[in-house]
Amino acid sequence: MAPTRQRRSAHDPGRVLVDLAVSVADGGTSLSDLKVLRNQPEVFGAVASDPTVWRVLASVDDDVLVAVNAARAAARAVAWAAGARRPKDVIVLDLDASLVTSHSEKEKADSTYKKGFGFHSLLCFVDATNDALAGVLRPGNAGSNTAADHIAVLDAALAQLPVKTRVADPENGEWMLARADSAGATHGFIDALRERGIEFSVGFPMDEPVREAMLGLAESAWRPAIRQDMEVREGAEVAEITDRLDLSAWPAGTRAIVRREEPHPGAQLTFTDLDGHRFQVFICDSADGDLAYLEARHRGHARVEDRIRNAKQTAWPTSRPRVRRQRRLAGRGAHGL
Repeated sequence: MAPTRQRRSAHDPGRVLVDLAVSVADGGTSLSDLKVLRNQPEVFGAVASDPTVWRVLASVDDDVLVAVNAARAAARAVAWAAGARRPKDVIVLDLDASLVTSHSEKEKADSTYKKGFGFHSLLCFVDATNDALAGVLRPGNAGSNTAADHIAVLDAALAQLPVKTRVADPENGEWMLARADSAGATHGFIDALRERGIEFSVGFPMDEPVREAMLGLAESAWRPAIRQDMEVREGAEVAEITDRLDLSAWPAGTRAIVRREEPHPGAQLTFTDLDGHRFQVFICDSADGDLAYLEARHRGHARVEDRIRNAKQTAWPTSRPRVRRQRRLAGRGAHGL
């Protein structure tokens, strides 16, 4: 941040960004919330005034974001080396979108598919370490199945990791898995994962061929599902329907796995819930023959929803922005949280 300094100041611009991050983590939703830090100089030292903070934010452009993200990646490498990532932790990248409500006209805010108004953010987290790697603040009307957005967030997330994929570093690279809901079931995104040497496990739409494949399964094809602790999950079963679908348009080795389960008490069935069961289908390219394990692994993607909810409980992304428009840092593509 040093090159952004336009005049002599008592406040280093990099430190100003750190103070903002602390404020956000504490639930701050506007620049003025920095007063919480400013009123505790014995803890936080000298904290910049609101006008100074605004000038720092106004200086952040695409080039500066690249430098800031590089600093974040370097800091993460130090943290992981110090134990933030345990040796046994594998890299599972969870991508998911979330709606952010805007109660006033904000730059890029638009109508959402849920008839609201605001933004349609796309985020990426590391499952084992809870790291929030990257995100993009998209307009509210951004499409769910936009492959370009998924790829941009994926690449921004990979740039944050202290380790490389096996394709990027054949000697020291690590196995990685990317999970997403059916919004990630696009040929562009899946092909990008294959090119980068990352396995995939993504939700798959239940269209007519999928429903016919499920209903055509013999009862003997179903196997008990398991919970995250590897114990049998009562009322749920899994089966593979790869040989019943035409998956030739997807990468070689793509498999389709389905879970059926009894609906929770009080749940309302839909026309796709056949024979009193709820169904979910996902595709993956893992060769493991344990269907129950693959399904439980995919279901772990749901943890990303907790991480997004926790992020919203801080102030990112804030649901009620209170910084005036001219004092707000506009989203500039895929960048870190």
